[in-house]
Amino acid sequence: MTTAAGYFDRKPNAGLRPGLAHLQADPPSPHTPQRTFSSTLSSPSLSYRAEEEILVFELGARHLCVGFAGENYPRCRLGFGPEDSRRVGDYRPYYPEYRDRPRKRKRDYRWGEDQELWRMDLRGVDLGLVEDKIERAVREAFTKYLLLDSKNKRLVLVLPSLLPHLLLSSVLTTIFVNFQTPSITLFASPTANVVAAGCRAGLVIDIGWDETVITAVYDFREIQVLRTARAMKLVTKRMAELLKEFGDPPAAGTDGPESSGNQEGRLPFQLSFDSRYFEFAEEVTMRTAWCLMEPEGAGEQSPDKNPAEKAPSQPPETKAPDTTSIPSPLPPRRTLQIPFTKLADPVEKGLLALGTNIHNLDHEEQPLPQLMYNTLLALPPDVRAVCMSRLIITGGGSNIAGLKSRLLYELTSLIEKRGWNPVHGRVARKAAQNLKLDKPIVGPATMFEPQVEDEITQKLEKEKSKRATVEVGGEVRGVETLGAWAGGSLVASLKIKGVVEIERDTFLANGLAGAKRESEMVAATQRMSLGARTALGEKNAWTLGNWA
Repeated sequence: MTTAAGYFDRKPNAGLRPGLAHLQADPPSPHTPQRTFSSTLSSPSLSYRAEEEILVFELGARHLCVGFAGENYPRCRLGFGPEDSRRVGDYRPYYPEYRDRPRKRKRDYRWGEDQELWRMDLRGVDLGLVEDKIERAVREAFTKYLLLDSKNKRLVLVLPSLLPHLLLSSVLTTIFVNFQTPSITLFASPTANVVAAGCRAGLVIDIGWDETVITAVYDFREIQVLRTARAMKLVTKRMAELLKEFGDPPAAGTDGPESSGNQEGRLPFQLSFDSRYFEFAEEVTMRTAWCLMEPEGAGEQSPDKNPAEKAPSQPPETKAPDTTSIPSPLPPRRTLQIPFTKLADPVEKGLLALGTNIHNLDHEEQPLPQLMYNTLLALPPDVRAVCMSRLIITGGGSNIAGLKSRLLYELTSLIEKRGWNPVHGRVARKAAQNLKLDKPIVGPATMFEPQVEDEITQKLEKEKSKRATVEVGGEVRGVETLGAWAGGSLVASLKIKGVVEIERDTFLANGLAGAKRESEMVAATQRMSLGARTALGEKNAWTLGNWA
């Protein structure tokens, strides 16, 4: 017979039932708790970086700037000269006497042709060589500076708006075929300069290598474009003539290098220059070339005299040294003694055409101040008032000391002399004098009676004047810009859909022939409401915009 105590000892405990035992929590054991990382502190995944990174390329006639969108300066700037296009394992530049060796000279050597990627005159340009140079430069940028894969990377390409279709097609084909870029957005250089200056409108004076392009931009649209052949290529050529003039010993019967040129300071230029002389002339131009901010005796000259026809000015002798010593690296090595005032002649004669009658110049040889005036004169009055107060001088030639102030001074002189009358000359001056001598027209007395002032209108005008912002207009004023690459980087970081956005598959299927006009794009947008079939057909349509 069992006792009560033995009965309770054998009774199973309710907490140890087999059906409820698995619901009890395990006893705590020492272990490391798992951490949860915040998305703001953790590094992004590879797919996130591949989608978000946008590359910005600025391609010019002599350089390629590459970087990431949102940055204030590019990661690299690559050139297309002969020293940058050598094969792997070519160590000839490091030989002790490599620079002193005579090089093979071409019969029809064009000044600076070895340093250029392209020319606007495509006659004689090897487009296959252009594509190979672009491919090499882009591949070097990806492997040495960007350190990433080129696939699945959106690209913003900043290009000049006056680019031939053959060059544009070669650039796009090289990037799409060799680097598998899914899409490319084209951005015009003048508009990018306006964006980098913090403006919506302005007159962009791009002093480039082969030509100077003056573009009027209003509300981020190009409305007037003029160009001239007076650019840095002509300035460096003038500097080479000056160096050759002072580098050669004076001939018999002459007093020195001052009398060896012709009346305009030119030489016959029958010199077999090679790339070494070009590099020397370009370096001297970058280091020592300058321009007078205002011509000497500017206040003493009559207003009827054309600033473009004035003789070359000389700076005060107390502010400038007598001579400048320039060591020449070319054999025979010597030190050139050049007057400091002579170093301003290549800039003033090359860009401002001083000492030359403006009526004898071709339409594409106009000096920069005259071309700026002609561009503003062709604009409507309201657009002209906005653009003349936002003069954006950019390009490689804008770094010359004193050039920006001189251009503004010459433009102001032209406006004060001619006004905004497109007709000028002896007949126009005579007509203006006749208008001044005419008596004013006197109307009836009722036309000049004061009107009754309205209190409500005055109150509305006062409220409107409080909210209105004062905009500068109607005066000549310069504005600094960060450059075309910085403007493209700023626009790309905003994730804005570009006007010219080209997909890879669409371009490789039809090339530039697949682009449509802007009027057709607007009509296609209006037809999208007709149904999904029409919208699907117009999905991949694109236009060339300014490059059409």
